Amino acid sequence: MKKIILVLGLLISSLTYSQQEIKLDFADAVIMKTLEFSYESYISDESSAGISVFFNLAKQDSNFRYNENTMITPYYRNYFTTNQQWNFFGEVWLGLNSGKEEVPYLGSDDVSYEKYTDGALGIAIGTKYISSGGFTIDLYGGIGRNLFGTDSPTIVPRLGLNIGYRL
Repeated sequence: MKKIILVLGLLISSLTYSQQEIKLDFADAVIMKTLEFSYESYISDESSAGISVFFNLAKQDSNFRYNENTMITPYYRNYFTTNQQWNFFGEVWLGLNSGKEEVPYLGSDDVSYEKYTDGALGIAIGTKYISSGGFTIDLYGGIGRNLFGTDSPTIVPRLGLNIGYRL
């Protein structure tokens, strides 16, 4: 019991002293009718770990939308510079995603939708600006692949223009 309390205490104290950011994917909200919120905690000056939660608000029959309806994406970022304002990073991410895949009827123009849930593994690259007041902007792009399902799309994009604040 003492070991559990000690580990929890160390975890909580390390999170309270590390730099943390909360962000909203502005581009997806405006262009794609989706909401993606992110939380990022710095492990060191050169690395961070975070999690994103994605919700697709566009109708299923929209011409231009993500396949995923929801997605939870934990990620790890390694920063290539330690500049206080501009940083470039590489990212490795895992994504648990669910949605509906379009299935056409044979010999007809009608389509149906099959639900799926899958896990994706991917990489991304990007850049981040941090103002002296704590305002952050990060721009990134990447690609992943769904690993488990046969009904899910093969490719999973990871694109974003996040606007946030460093706590």
